[in-house]
Amino acid sequence: MTRFRRLFFLLFLVLLVLYHERWGKILYPFPYREAITRHASARGLDPYLVAALVKTESNFNPRATSPRGARGLMQVMPETGSWVASQLGLTPYHPDLLYDPEFNLAVGTWYLADLYRSFGQDTVLALAAYNGGRGNVIKWLAEKQWTGEKSRLDQIPYAETRQFVRKVLWHYQVYRYLYGREKP
Repeated sequence: MTRFRRLFFLLFLVLLVLYHERWGKILYPFPYREAITRHASARGLDPYLVAALVKTESNFNPRATSPRGARGLMQVMPETGSWVASQLGLTPYHPDLLYDPEFNLAVGTWYLADLYRSFGQDTVLALAAYNGGRGNVIKWLAEKQWTGEKSRLDQIPYAETRQFVRKVLWHYQVYRYLYGREKP
């Protein structure tokens, strides 16, 4: 697809979402809304941000598995799931539990909230760490490879992480627009 066609298609989607709410909700459904809201709120997170992360990671497929082995709605790695489960006292742990939406959301939201605390409540840094790893983000900042600013996402050394942060932030704005005005 040429750059012009991609730009035209993106503009078309933006207009469709913004100007026709019903079509926007078809393109941006909110399955697991109650569970996402409950787990996000329990961790002090914005449910629309968690929904955006889930859309980006798994498109709301609880059985999703990445090529690297991340599982479930929030695409939690089994090792991360084990560590978080031990922090939460969720034992016994088995990696297949990450396919259970409730378990995955409990673990994934705790982990995201932990990253928020580690990075001073900065959404962009927490999202970069969620995808690229906490240690990598700390290294990028320390070595001045990235300023950590939203306006400088192009500095992130990993293309996958750059795209992940951009997509989540875009989806976040759309979810806030489409669902943020509704009563809970």
